[in-house]
Amino acid sequence: MNKTTAIVLAAGEGKRMHSRHPKVLSKLLFRPMIQRVIDSVHGAGIDDIILIIGFKGEELDAIYRERYSCIYQKEQKGTGHAVMQAKDELLKSNCENVIVLNGDAPFVDSKSIVNLIKIHEKEKSAVTLLSAKLDDPFGYGRIIRDSNGNLEKIVEQKDADEEQQKIKEVNSGVYVFNKADLLFALDNIQNNNAANEYYLTDTTEILKNKSKKTGVYMTNNPDTVLGANDKYQLFQLNEKKRLEVLKQLMLDGVEIPCIDGVIIEDSVVIEAGTTILPGSILKGQTKIGKDCVIGPNSYTENVIIGDEVIFNSSYAYDCEIKSKADIGPFVRIRPDSIIEEKVHIGNFVEVKNSTVGAGTKLPHFNYIGDCEVGKDCNFGCGSLVVNYDGTNKTRSTIGDNAFIGCNTNLVSPIKVGHFAYTAAGSTITDDVPDYSLAIARNRQENKENWVIKTRKLKNLDR
Repeated sequence: MNKTTAIVLAAGEGKRMHSRHPKVLSKLLFRPMIQRVIDSVHGAGIDDIILIIGFKGEELDAIYRERYSCIYQKEQKGTGHAVMQAKDELLKSNCENVIVLNGDAPFVDSKSIVNLIKIHEKEKSAVTLLSAKLDDPFGYGRIIRDSNGNLEKIVEQKDADEEQQKIKEVNSGVYVFNKADLLFALDNIQNNNAANEYYLTDTTEILKNKSKKTGVYMTNNPDTVLGANDKYQLFQLNEKKRLEVLKQLMLDGVEIPCIDGVIIEDSVVIEAGTTILPGSILKGQTKIGKDCVIGPNSYTENVIIGDEVIFNSSYAYDCEIKSKADIGPFVRIRPDSIIEEKVHIGNFVEVKNSTVGAGTKLPHFNYIGDCEVGKDCNFGCGSLVVNYDGTNKTRSTIGDNAFIGCNTNLVSPIKVGHFAYTAAGSTITDDVPDYSLAIARNRQENKENWVIKTRKLKNLDR
C-alpha cells in the first residue's frame, strides 16, 4: 500500500500513567505500545509513517527519526490539531490515502487496516473509520449510521441519549482519508467547544456537509479499541495479551502446567513437546526446539535453543544452546556464546563470549570468558579462565578431552592442549602441550608451632 501514508498520534502526556516517559512507550508484553502499532502498519504494507510527538518527544525522536518523520506538536490541542501538524508533509507526499491511528491502541491489527483501506477505496469515500462491536460499549463514542448504512455521526458517551447508549458499535479512533479531503477538512475544522480543542471526529461532519461520502468498516477484532490510560489498565492489557499467547502455545502443543509467573513475548517460537515451568520469562527472538524443559524461574532473550534441552533456573541472552544440553540451576550465559550438544553446566557458572564444545562439563563455580573450549572437557570446581588483565581482554583455547583441576586459574592468552591436565590449585600462565600435566604451585611446607611462636592463638597466655 505504497499510496497510503500513516499518521500515528503519539504526543499525549498520559498524566494518569505517572511516568517520566511518553505514554506510548509504555510496554505491552515487553514491546512499546507505539511499536506494536507501527508493526501492524508495516504488516499492512504501509512504509511511509509520520509520528506526531509531543511530551518527552525527544525520546521518541531518538528512537524513530532515522526511519520515520517525527513532527512535534508543541501544544496539545486535540486530535485534529495533532493531524494538522503533518499538513506540510502531506502536501509534499504523493500518497492518495492517509490513515490516522493512535499510538496507545496496541491491539490494532494489520488485517483490520488492510480491510479498512480496501473498503475505503472500493466505496470511494472521503473518510472511512474503523469501528468495532463491544458487549459493553460504555465510555466509547457510538457509531450512528444512516438508512444506507453510511456514517451519519459519532456520538460520545456523555452526549448519547438512552437509545444511542444501546448501540454497541463504537469508534476505534482509526480513520482513513482521501488526502485531498483530509486537507480540506483540516482547513475548516473549528475548536468551538468547552476545551477549545480541534477534534478529528469533526472532520466526518465537515466532509458530510460537503456531500462527501463517509463510511464505516466494522472489524471482527473488538480489541482494536483497547488502550491504557493508567498503569492498572496497562496491566489489564498485558494480562490479556499474556494469556492469549500462552493459550495459543498450549493449543500448538507446548505444555505449561501452571501459568504462574510465565510471561512469553509473542515473538518467541516454541516447538511442540516442550514444557515451560512457572516463573519463566521468554523474550525477543528466542526460539526453542522440541521436548525441552524450561524453568522454573528462567529467563531467555534472543536465545536459540535446540531439542531436549534442560534449562533450569538460569539466565541467557543473545546466545545459542544446542540440543541435549543440561543447564542450571543458577547459570548465566552471556552474548556471543555457543553451548554445543550434550554440554552439562551446573550451579553458579558463567559463560561469556565463548564456545563450549560438545559433551564438556562445567559442574559448578566456573567462569568461562573469551574462550574456545573443546569437546569432552571437564572443569573442576572453582576453575576459571582469567580473560582480563585490567586493560585488555584476551582469548584462550582449550583442546578436546582436557581436564582442568579444581581451583585452576587459566591466565589468558594461553593454549591448553588435547588430553592435557592441570593440577588442582594451579595458576597456569604458559601453554600446556597435548597429553601433559601442568603444575603451577609451591610444594607444601608445614611450619611446626608457627601459631605459638607468632602468638596468633587467642588467649595463649591464659
